[in-house]
Amino acid sequence: MQERIIGRMLAPLQRAIANMAARATVALVNSAGRIQRVQMRLLNGEAKQGLDHFEAYGLTSNPHPGAEGLALFLAGDRSHGVVINIGDRRYRLTSLAPGEVALYDDLGQKVHLTRGGIVIDGAGLPMLLTNTPLVRMETPQLEVTGEIKDRCDTDGRTMSGMRAIYNSHTHPENDSGGPTDQPNQSM
Repeated sequence: MQERIIGRMLAPLQRAIANMAARATVALVNSAGRIQRVQMRLLNGEAKQGLDHFEAYGLTSNPHPGAEGLALFLAGDRSHGVVINIGDRRYRLTSLAPGEVALYDDLGQKVHLTRGGIVIDGAGLPMLLTNTPLVRMETPQLEVTGEIKDRCDTDGRTMSGMRAIYNSHTHPENDSGGPTDQPNQSM
């Protein structure tokens, strides 16, 4: 009898503890506000909407439906919860070395801080640097394997086009009036 009484007294505490955390999957995301709100499906089929998604400072994302997260309910109260650490195993980079870090998305774009240096993969999409008055590279060498195109002038010449013009150019000769030979050193 005494065990039954103690069991009844502890039952609310046991329910609160059991309701404090739950694995969940993303159903919907509202990324428009100061804090992202998500609708999550908990493992027992329970749907919770309007949950605050706490993100790390300086990082934000808009996860796809089906991404997984951890929903926390303070004091086991399921009326208002928060979601932390939403991840998506469908797109996660694998086989990083110990200490490596990566920023990635579902299209294959990534910034990977590897043990050998930083690798930026644009996944075939353009990269844009904007709203900066200066881009400085403090390095002894810049290597470009593709074409360099200067859009500062209206003709839009490429570096290889300027090189071809330089290598074949001539000048009028001062004394004879005829053209000079092409430069004896190519650019």
